Amino acid sequence: MNRISVIIPTYQHAKTLPRVLDSVKAQSRLPNEIIVVDDGSTDRTKEVLKPYMPDITYLYQANQGAPMARNAGFAESTGDLVIFWDADVVGESCMLESLERALNGHPDASWAYASFFWGKTLFQGKTFDPKALRINNYIHTSSLIRRGDFPGFDPALKRFQDWDLWLTMSEQGKKGIFVDERLYRILVETGRPALSTWMPKMMYNIPWNRLGWMPKRMKDYQASRAVIVTKHHL
Repeated sequence: MNRISVIIPTYQHAKTLPRVLDSVKAQSRLPNEIIVVDDGSTDRTKEVLKPYMPDITYLYQANQGAPMARNAGFAESTGDLVIFWDADVVGESCMLESLERALNGHPDASWAYASFFWGKTLFQGKTFDPKALRINNYIHTSSLIRRGDFPGFDPALKRFQDWDLWLTMSEQGKKGIFVDERLYRILVETGRPALSTWMPKMMYNIPWNRLGWMPKRMKDYQASRAVIVTKHHL
């Protein structure tokens, strides 16, 4: 039987952690271990985690960024299957069960992923296609991965760490399996970056270079994307 490790990297997520951990503990297929990696939080993270301490492994590190926190959690984990369950993700009770079932049914797949909501917005997934993946990422970080196929997150990247991971695995001949279910919701926190900085699709289609001006968020997006394009020869 598989062992499943849930790895939760967190930085300043005291508001969402209780709901996140409650959803992990309410899974129909309970994980074998829950590892919370506190990446130098200065909010009430330690306080809100106190009731959960008997059920989790808690790691603290000076702030080094999400990739390093995820890698640290992986090094501590023992599961055959691991999931990097973000600290703002509330899963449906069947989330782990559905993802594990997909991997059990597809031994050639290295990871299983699903559709999800960001607030009220649905991010609909699609069948794994390595060519489409080279154009845009359509797979969220919170996916169930076979331990032996996980290459680690690139600590040098500040954005698109998930896209980089899936591209790296794809280039190694590995593939994902899509679970056509809406298995979790990302909580939207006022004032936080991450997904809250995502822009409407129309913003990406505007010919900013011709206009002679570009919003800072778009400049940051293009600079980060350029790193991935260069690294993976897209």
